[in-house]
Amino acid sequence: MTKTLPGRLHHTAYVTKDLEATRAFYEDVIGLPLVATYCEADELFGKERVYCHCFFELADGSALAFFQFADPADQAEFGPEMPQSPFHHIALHVDAETQAALEQRIAERGIREPDTYVLEHGYCRSVYIKDPNGMILEFTYDAPAALEGDAERRATAHAELRRWLAGDHSNNNQFRAGAHAA
Repeated sequence: MTKTLPGRLHHTAYVTKDLEATRAFYEDVIGLPLVATYCEADELFGKERVYCHCFFELADGSALAFFQFADPADQAEFGPEMPQSPFHHIALHVDAETQAALEQRIAERGIREPDTYVLEHGYCRSVYIKDPNGMILEFTYDAPAALEGDAERRATAHAELRRWLAGDHSNNNQFRAGAHAA
């Protein structure tokens, strides 16, 4: 039996309080072009909803999408606050040149910690930034040395998960200090 994987992410969707602030951030700071804006009125979930839906394109044709509702009650119903945990975020792959250009645009706009920071994960370098909605975006550049071990990580992924779930929480990230020999 052949496994068929989805081709790519089509889009992710979120609710924003301010589409113009969101547009300025994603286009002007991040560099994602606004490629579609749908102004709609639909019968959704028991009543007519009036909203605007904008798509910001990634290099592979996928998109980050944002809704804003005309009715404050709809906005409150569908636009809960973004989780304020660094473990709730979108991670996007970039090359070193794109990551450097992004960091330059962030600095030029005076965006500083805690709204942006860099983490060296060993296997990748990540630039994090909060959007106007409080959503965290991560722009990740994979370390070339980490890419070389991709086949091994795929082959051992299930075994490593079983090991961890069984209580062996030792570090297996050989790119960080304290990793055990697998």
